[in-house]
Amino acid sequence: MLNLKKIKAITLDLDDTLWPVWSAIERGEKALNTWMVQHAPMTAALYGNPMVRDDIRRHVLLTRPELHHNLSAVRREAIRVALYRANENPLLAEQAFDVFFEARNQVVLYDDALLALAFLSARFPVVALSNGNADIQRIGIKKYFVANISAHAFGVGKPDPKIFHAAAGAAGISPEDVLHIGDDTDLDVLGALNAGMQTVWLNRTDKLWTHDQSPHLTVSNLTELCDCLGAVNTTAA
Repeated sequence: MLNLKKIKAITLDLDDTLWPVWSAIERGEKALNTWMVQHAPMTAALYGNPMVRDDIRRHVLLTRPELHHNLSAVRREAIRVALYRANENPLLAEQAFDVFFEARNQVVLYDDALLALAFLSARFPVVALSNGNADIQRIGIKKYFVANISAHAFGVGKPDPKIFHAAAGAAGISPEDVLHIGDDTDLDVLGALNAGMQTVWLNRTDKLWTHDQSPHLTVSNLTELCDCLGAVNTTAA
């Protein structure tokens, strides 16, 4: 049961919480392929094969384990390896990644996202907390957040309690007074529970809960969550 009176700050997942992530990534992949066809056609042919692309990614993760939590660096290095294997200029990797990243951040927000962000940020300090590499500045939602804690910048990702504690610290609040909101059962809900936070599981697709620990609240959309949090005194922040 959610204790509304304890909530003094919000930490919020991004991908698949505020927008569908795979359509954004596919948009980035398509833009990257279009660019490669023009600037590195041999690499485009190589990297366009999903099996080859996955093999290159595994190679990067195996040989560069320090990049594990930095999705941007992993993708940039994978592009560089593909250019090298295709006998084209590896120095094009940075420009190629920029093309991907710009398109990847052209996300389509869920219909409830902007109203929820406005509602939450008017009542609590809100911290973005993500394992992904979305750029809230490029997306145009930075104004709703007091801080942005990402795995690639912090060096540790969810579900490690340290990144949740860092997010709580960024809001100036103890973890037990933070409500974490996210879609992933393991990374978000169990991770936040183990970090001592209250949790909301955003279950947009009617999945079954299969763990012994349970979220404090389950909602099917962010509007439902805001209706619940409307009972919180607006001076709580």
